[in-house]
Amino acid sequence: MVSRVRTVAFIGMKPIEIIVEAQISPGIASFCIVGLPDKMVGEAKERVRSTFFHLGLAIPAKKIVINMAPADIPKIGSHYDLPIALAILGAIEAIDISLIENSISIGELRLDGSLSYVSGAICAAMLANEMNFSLICPKACENEAKWSGNESIIAAPNIISLINHIKGVSQIKSPEIAVAMKNDFNYDVDLLDVHGQLLAKRALEVAASGSHNVLMVGPPGSGKSMLASRLRTILPLLSASEALETTCIYSLAGMLPENGLMYYPPYREPHHSASLISMVGGGSDAKPGELSLAHNGVLFLDELPEFQRSTIEALRQPLETNNITISRAKEHVTYPANIQLIAAMNPCKCGLYGNVKKQCHKAPKCAIEYRNRVSGPILDRFDIVVYVNNVKISELLENHDGETSKVVRSRVESTRKIQQKRAFVYGIANSFFNGKVQSKYLEDVTKLDEESRSFFHKAIRYASISARGCHKIMRVARTIADMECSQNVHRHHLAEALQYRLLNTT
Repeated sequence: MVSRVRTVAFIGMKPIEIIVEAQISPGIASFCIVGLPDKMVGEAKERVRSTFFHLGLAIPAKKIVINMAPADIPKIGSHYDLPIALAILGAIEAIDISLIENSISIGELRLDGSLSYVSGAICAAMLANEMNFSLICPKACENEAKWSGNESIIAAPNIISLINHIKGVSQIKSPEIAVAMKNDFNYDVDLLDVHGQLLAKRALEVAASGSHNVLMVGPPGSGKSMLASRLRTILPLLSASEALETTCIYSLAGMLPENGLMYYPPYREPHHSASLISMVGGGSDAKPGELSLAHNGVLFLDELPEFQRSTIEALRQPLETNNITISRAKEHVTYPANIQLIAAMNPCKCGLYGNVKKQCHKAPKCAIEYRNRVSGPILDRFDIVVYVNNVKISELLENHDGETSKVVRSRVESTRKIQQKRAFVYGIANSFFNGKVQSKYLEDVTKLDEESRSFFHKAIRYASISARGCHKIMRVARTIADMECSQNVHRHHLAEALQYRLLNTT
């Protein structure tokens, strides 16, 4: 008899249905798993043996073959423990396997038969929902799986309770579908904490309104990291689709919060010693990297020139395509990487270039060498470049009447709604931000009068701005116009956008 149980394999963010087959036949006692299992899957044999011993059952002293089909897809992870155990239980007729033929099961077994958390539960639940199947998972995955919209989730604390549920001895109640409460912002920092830096705060508001990439240049202690950490506090909460997509990424990485849903924009701040793989993703199991973990949120790179050259250059394609593809010999895994890049750097190695009283004797050579650690193509991908000066003592010590993140966030939300409404007319549902839309659409919605066009042409010739740079300026100018609820882009909008761009050429 061949017993079959459904489970999933994860190729990037895409869950693929896998059939786990168990056959027990006469022959020399053996336990074999085939179908491209990795070492972790191979170790499931011992966890299953121990679980059966705990159940008071003995694995038959016969030839046991576990096949995972399709056999050409690599099987990686500990979530295959439960489907393997269920398939064997069906093969020895300890359970009626037909009762779970319309279910997808995942779960890691402990030696005592209890079920441990496994990554990717929400992705598996979404696949089960699409196929009109139920999901069998560990109790620890319940908070995560219930956000999928699947109304039939069996979250078992251990395999004994699951067997009793299948046999009808006792029932495991399906959790209620969760509804996100998106009316609270529990940040421990606020934009009000920043004294002075009016230009930098204005640049951050423009960046948040249009999802623009920002580079901040300034001496040590001027507040670059402080400003970057507060950008997320002025971003709106994620939409339902964005939250699910982001949650799937964090689930696959095994980094979900306790409530099981990522409805805050993620904020990632890797150290400058981060490797190329940790940034773009990869490894033996092709896990998502920092670029994908920052999807629909902010990726902050402090001390940008200190990152490895190859790591920085790897940002080129994702910043344009909003995804990252990890290539392997037998497969290609694609993760989304729709990020807002915020970077910070000092003007030179010692950080004092421009300060006549303190700068080192190597200036300006040290500043040029330090800036050249970041290639021109990468610098060209920043929509906004702003110089962050040191704060005056009077501004630092005296009380100030700055704006809170809540006030700024309300303006950001209003500006984004304008962009969304305009994009809807053009049939654009996703990536409607001015910093992300296609160039053709940008040209259609950004019309210049004769005065503005003449001013723009003169500025381009003066600064020798590239074609990409021209489009970046137009994107920022369009966002500034939207912040003023202006239908057209005028000269002063272009002037402010140019102000953020020309710092890149100094």
